[in-house]
Amino acid sequence: MPAQPQPVAIQSRGGRQPQPVGLDRALAHLAGAQHGVVSRSQLLEVGFSPKAITDRLGRGGLHSLHRGVYAVGHRALASHGRWLGAVLACGPDAVLSHRSAAALWDLRPTTRTAIDVIAPRTRHRRSGINLHLPRCLEPEHRTEQNGIPCTTIARTLADLGAVIDDTAVERAWHRAEMLGLLDVHAVEQTLGSGHGRRGAGHLRKLLDECRADQITRSELEERFLTLCRRASLPPPEVNTRIEASGTTYEVDFLWRTRRLVAETDGWGTHRTHSAFEADRRRDADLLVAGFRVVRFTWRQITRNADSVVATLRALLDP
Repeated sequence: MPAQPQPVAIQSRGGRQPQPVGLDRALAHLAGAQHGVVSRSQLLEVGFSPKAITDRLGRGGLHSLHRGVYAVGHRALASHGRWLGAVLACGPDAVLSHRSAAALWDLRPTTRTAIDVIAPRTRHRRSGINLHLPRCLEPEHRTEQNGIPCTTIARTLADLGAVIDDTAVERAWHRAEMLGLLDVHAVEQTLGSGHGRRGAGHLRKLLDECRADQITRSELEERFLTLCRRASLPPPEVNTRIEASGTTYEVDFLWRTRRLVAETDGWGTHRTHSAFEADRRRDADLLVAGFRVVRFTWRQITRNADSVVATLRALLDP
């Protein structure tokens, strides 16, 4: 749960009860750290009395979101405030989950008003909260993002399979890849513990693709050469060097007389921003030097060989 701020109430000279200004300062501090929402238990911990809470509810300083959870100052909360309010309403072990956690992680947007929460110890349904009730939530599946307790990326992906279709899960998966948040090993462990049963089949297919991404350069090159031989294409030079724009580049495959370069890319070695930028600079330099560059991924080479062959034939024809 978000850290509890220390009481900052101003004491009267006689050491009596905190003056209201001190309570308001504590309230502002707490709300500022929690996207504009607070719970009743947190207010009591920083020095509010039940009467002080009731008074602020009456004056509009607090607005009830859920039982024992309040918006501070107004009800116009952003998504993060609504998400945290739902988690606070479901108890100390609750975490944001499923579609709502995916939105928090920026894996996929959601327009649903109902908020997904996993709360192992809560059995009371609450309006606006889609409560999920597993027997337990393993500590390794819990984390915090932007101050909101939530499921990890791996657990979120596994849970998504139960509530959205395979295509949407795959989009979330690739979004996690793009953001650099995907931990394949963690997804494997999550599926191994029995979570994500409804979407497990598709997630395992995505895992298999990731394993294939780890194919070595030599393996990928051998597959490409085999494809060329079987299609009776002219044999290329392999791992040869070309001078372009004052730089020496080593290219995967070269048909020198056709001024054609073919590069075979495995995503596992090209997923950083620096690698992406270097590839584009390299392609531009080769193009200026008079070489056409075509890139093929391992998926294309292993799953769409006919398309790869057709492209090469068109580019190699006199």
